[in-house]
Amino acid sequence: MGKLVRDKIPDIIRRDGREPVVTVLGEAPYREALLAKLFEEAAELRDAPVEEVPEEIADVLEVLRALAQVHGYEWEDIERLADAKCAERGGFRGRLYLA
Repeated sequence: MGKLVRDKIPDIIRRDGREPVVTVLGEAPYREALLAKLFEEAAELRDAPVEEVPEEIADVLEVLRALAQVHGYEWEDIERLADAKCAERGGFRGRLYLA
């Protein structure tokens, strides 16, 4: 089974002397693959040792940027929306857990 990879991964594989089998996904399969990748990266973040957390957060962020783009949004639009929601409803810094 395959998985969505970053754009330069096939070149890295070729530099290692191997030949990757690559398919360019259509829009609907790409969206599905991005959502699967988001869950994969979130699980890696959950399981990461503390020193690898920044790298895993960066991976999640890159998938989120791609999801915004494929749905027709600029990342700046998403940030403005997030800021507005935070101003209205708050963030998660208070560590509040509703039982």
